[in-house]
Amino acid sequence: MGYKCIQCGCPVKTLYVQYSPGNIRLMKCENCKAVADEYIECENMILVIDLILHKPKAYRHLLHNVINQETMKFQGLLWKLAVMFLLFEAYRCLILEKGKLDSSMSVSSLVSICWKVLTDVLFGNFMFLLTFIFMIKIFFHVSITISRGIDLLLILMISSYFKMFLVAMMVWEFPSSVIFIIELFCLSSNSVALKVMTESTISRCVWTCFSAYAIKYLVTRILELMLLGQLMQGWSQMSCSFFKASMI
Repeated sequence: MGYKCIQCGCPVKTLYVQYSPGNIRLMKCENCKAVADEYIECENMILVIDLILHKPKAYRHLLHNVINQETMKFQGLLWKLAVMFLLFEAYRCLILEKGKLDSSMSVSSLVSICWKVLTDVLFGNFMFLLTFIFMIKIFFHVSITISRGIDLLLILMISSYFKMFLVAMMVWEFPSSVIFIIELFCLSSNSVALKVMTESTISRCVWTCFSAYAIKYLVTRILELMLLGQLMQGWSQMSCSFFKASMI
C-alpha cells in the first residue's frame, strides 16, 4: 500500500516536502490538482470525527498514508490489532451472556458459557474472514495472495474501531441492544474501508461485509444449538442413570 491522494485515490510519490522542522509544504495530486492529504496538518480529533462520519477521504488517509507497510513495523501492528480485536469480541460475548452469569451457577453452565464464547470468538471470526475473502473473489474477481490477504485482514480490524465503545459498557450500564448498534456501525465502517481499498461500488462492499456477518451469526447460533442439545442429552443420561441407581 503506497501513498494515495485522499480526494481521488490516485497514487502520489510523496505527501509533503519538509524544508525545516515544523516547516512543510503539502504536495498536490497530479490527477485532481488538489492537496494530496490535508489531514497531515489537521488535529487527530478531526480525523476521528470524519472516520465516524464515514468520509472516504479519512479512510484513505488512515489506510494508505498512515498505516503503510513501507514506513512502519507492519507485522507488529497486525498482531497487536488481532489481539485487541479478539479481546473486544470476547467481551462482547460475555456481555450477551451477562444475564446467565451467577454465583450459584453450576459447573456445566459455566463450561457451556466458556465454550460458547470460545466458539464465537475463534470459529465465528474464522468463518467471518473465510466468507469475507470468498465473497471478494466472487464480487471483485481478484486472486487472494498472502499480501492481499494481510491487507484485507488489516482493514477489517482497523475499520472495526467502533468495538472500542464496548469499553464504555464497563463503566455505564447499557442495554444489550447497544451491541447490535455497534455491530451495525462496524458493518458500515467495514464497507467504506473495503470501498476505499478496492475502489469498487458501495453496494458490492456492503453485500460482501453483510454476507460475512450473516454467516458468522448463523454458524455461531448452529454451534450453540448443537452444544445445548449435547448438554441436554448428557443431563438426561445422567438423570436416567441416577434414577436406575436409586431403584436398585
